Amino acid sequence: QVQLVESGGGSVQAGGSLRLSCVGSGFTFGRNCIAWFRQTPGMEREAVARLNILSGWAYYADSVKGRFTISQDNAKNTVYLEMNSLKPEDTAMYYCAARDGPCRAQDIDYNYWGQGTQVTVSS
Repeated sequence: QVQLVESGGGSVQAGGSLRLSCVGSGFTFGRNCIAWFRQTPGMEREAVARLNILSGWAYYADSVKGRFTISQDNAKNTVYLEMNSLKPEDTAMYYCAARDGPCRAQDIDYNYWGQGTQVTVSS
């Protein structure tokens, strides 16, 4: 059974940092694209960072470029999202998602999802 479990969310002040973790199980991590999406009420999910596990290629949304870093620890089947210089507009539910094959930007292209972890940034 495929599972993705996120952790690391919380409440921070603007300018602070958080590190989110996504632990995968039930599938071969090395063949996947792992992405972090975020969503606020009434809005569509936005892909903020994507990582091709095999190549290490990473892509970031313009809104987080230079502040967020996605990384992997294959031995632990874990992908991280290091978030620095957080802004109130980063407040959202953050989801980890996985798909077989190349990374895609649309949430509909991802087969597996975690339950989400809330990030709240106060000004």
